[in-house]
Amino acid sequence: MLVSDFDFDLPPERIALRPAVPRDSARLLDVRTATLSDHIFRDLPSRLNPGDMLVINDTRVIPAQLHGQRGDADNGARIGVTLHKREGLKLWWSFVKNARRLKIGDHVSFGPALTGQVKERGDDGAILWEFACDGPLEAALEATGTMPLPPYIAGKRATDAQDAEDYQTLHATKDGAVAAPTAGLHFTPELWAALAARGIGQETLTLHVGAGTFLPVKAERLEDHQMHSEWGEITAETAARLNAVKDRGNRLIPVGTTSLRLLESAARTGRLQPFSGDTDIFIHPGYKFQAIDGLITNFHLPKSTLFMLVSALMGIEVMKAAYVHAIENQYRFYSYGDGSLLLPAHNTSQTSNC
Repeated sequence: MLVSDFDFDLPPERIALRPAVPRDSARLLDVRTATLSDHIFRDLPSRLNPGDMLVINDTRVIPAQLHGQRGDADNGARIGVTLHKREGLKLWWSFVKNARRLKIGDHVSFGPALTGQVKERGDDGAILWEFACDGPLEAALEATGTMPLPPYIAGKRATDAQDAEDYQTLHATKDGAVAAPTAGLHFTPELWAALAARGIGQETLTLHVGAGTFLPVKAERLEDHQMHSEWGEITAETAARLNAVKDRGNRLIPVGTTSLRLLESAARTGRLQPFSGDTDIFIHPGYKFQAIDGLITNFHLPKSTLFMLVSALMGIEVMKAAYVHAIENQYRFYSYGDGSLLLPAHNTSQTSNC
């Protein structure tokens, strides 16, 4: 298949620049294989079945946007850095503006408490930094960095203090992401209480979302695209409980594409296994799902790997019709936008001739 097969027209005014308040007042489009229906997010319990299990991502977004300078204040190049993937205690891969101005061994000052040295350049243009600071790197990033809002928001307004709260989910406990698992932004304590009262469970995994999620697909054909890897973990205890859900005939529904990708990475044999490590799984039409029975997710970019993923789950024509409906009915798109509940008729993808 061609990447252009996943294109659609989105009016720019449909891109949400702030989240709904309260969070569970966001709209929810229920997408079944043959039907669409409009709701709000706090209706979610009534759209699910008792015994369903929601799987959430507990990663926490760190202040991963850094601005620094190489050399002195008058003559040095200004360097913009977005951290991407951690490789060690003080080692991070990153995407860099003005990367061509950097060479191996260069030092960049990101403020009085944080400096970085260029250690390596990846094949994809990413740069590996070794950071130097007094004390834990996490504390230096909190003092120096800013919240890495997606480019489609950051290009329209400045990041502010409110984003530090808005761009974290209720479940965020483990530092390491540079982008939020945004489907989780809609959940509130009140919504979880209503879900529990309905008999719907909650399990947790960790996938540290990388900045590669925002990179455009540059290939023309799907098979020529290389996904960036991200680190994730599903414990043995969690895998056993999730398998028990499937064994009793109930559904696993991940909250967000991040949770879905890690579940599918851990179920390559058809049954969930403990998982700890990197995944670069690329899900597109033709993929046969092994673990999940549905998905809660936001609305995604045209020609993005995430729109390819939801098309694999529901079928590309179903998803294009759902997005036309969402646009015509003024749903809000992307990270701070509204959500969708995707429930296919059966747990297999359409075949394709990629």
